Amino acid sequence: MITPVFRALCTLGVLLATFSLCAQKKSTPPNIILILADDMGYADVQGYGAVYPTPNIFRLQQEGMKFTSFYAQPQCSPSRAALMTGCYPQRVGIPWVVLPEGPEAAKDKYFVGLHPEEQTLAELLRQKEYATACIGKWHLGHLLPHLPLQHGFDEYFGLPYSNDMGPEKFASWPELPLIEGNEVVEKNPDQSALTARYTMKALAFIDKSAKKPFFLYLAHTMPHIPIYASGKFKDKSGKGSYADVVQELDWSVGEVMKALKRHKLDKNTLVIFVSDNGPWLRYGNHGGSAGMFREGKGTTFEGGVRVPMIARWPGHIKAGSSTDAVAALFDLLPTVVDVTGVQGPSRKIDGKSILPLLTGASASAGRDVHYYFQVNHLQAIRKGKWKLHLPHGYDHVPEPGVDGADGKTMPQQIPLSLFDLDNDPAETKDLAAQHPGVVNELKQMAEDFDLQMKAEKREPGKSL
Repeated sequence: MITPVFRALCTLGVLLATFSLCAQKKSTPPNIILILADDMGYADVQGYGAVYPTPNIFRLQQEGMKFTSFYAQPQCSPSRAALMTGCYPQRVGIPWVVLPEGPEAAKDKYFVGLHPEEQTLAELLRQKEYATACIGKWHLGHLLPHLPLQHGFDEYFGLPYSNDMGPEKFASWPELPLIEGNEVVEKNPDQSALTARYTMKALAFIDKSAKKPFFLYLAHTMPHIPIYASGKFKDKSGKGSYADVVQELDWSVGEVMKALKRHKLDKNTLVIFVSDNGPWLRYGNHGGSAGMFREGKGTTFEGGVRVPMIARWPGHIKAGSSTDAVAALFDLLPTVVDVTGVQGPSRKIDGKSILPLLTGASASAGRDVHYYFQVNHLQAIRKGKWKLHLPHGYDHVPEPGVDGADGKTMPQQIPLSLFDLDNDPAETKDLAAQHPGVVNELKQMAEDFDLQMKAEKREPGKSL
């Protein structure tokens, strides 16, 4: 006979078990997936200005938050250094593109990469036993001490640098290596298969890591030139080769999201999609579009550094939301630190958590001030709507190339110039003469920060 007391105890037991399971589920740290495109311009995906559909990337926007003032660095390696360390790349000694023959700017006997004392996002997540994988382009040093497995990743599969860095470009460069773990497994791989191979590796990692927290860094080689699409996508967009390549990247995003849903992980995963810099305009129809913004990759105009960025995390980020708050690649590390509850880096960083912005707790949680560097030169500063360019040179593209051919560039100079980005995002109307007070304030802030950065900069890792 079931007595009322026994029935009450059973009910209490069920409630306690349910509470325990809910608490356990609630305390499970979210997975982190960071998808990085290479040289994708601001207007290269649906929702940002593309004239061709990218439905899976657009769905991320519909289910998450779209950023319209998000900043990368002007080039590949600096952006990746910022992303992995939470710092301006000048602070961590990676201000230039790392080349197969050594550092571009130093011209010395050393090959460089991240210093071993820099704590990457992957290393920080190991505090909570995250499984970590880097799949795709690394570009933070290609010698053994600088590869991903030495910087917090459990797995690596991809190219150690850009896909144009082979003997076809410079005879002194080696054949393009495809690396798995720490070993070269292929030379000169079929680049038309890279997006699909990266995607399959990403899906396999999700499958085997589904029962524990994981961090997937999927850094696509495309659409960096030379561009390649697989047979499934080649000549299928109706908008040219570049659109074919971007639509294959969009397919990859869709496959990753399917994997998350298959494992019932899509609600406990923060997914971020972003590009590493603006489009390489000198390659014309193979180089993407910056939309309304001025110039492209390699410059500190908006077209060179303002990139698409989307964040999706159901239950935390409002679906279909958008923000014009200023944020940057190096803000992602402290944001993930906040999201996961791990301890942040012991060394000084420049990033600021934008978690309050993502969750809607604060609409003004973006960056108050942003500095624009090209290599070691501070070229511009933004505060609010105002952007001040310090006098500097840049390469303009008067005649883009066609179908993969290199175009013509023309060196130009910009004097001290002030732009109102709210009303003139294309940076066409210099207002310096009308606002001398703003010019003086921003100029002084820039000079002070430049001196501070030079005094505090750290060395990269070096290998003979």
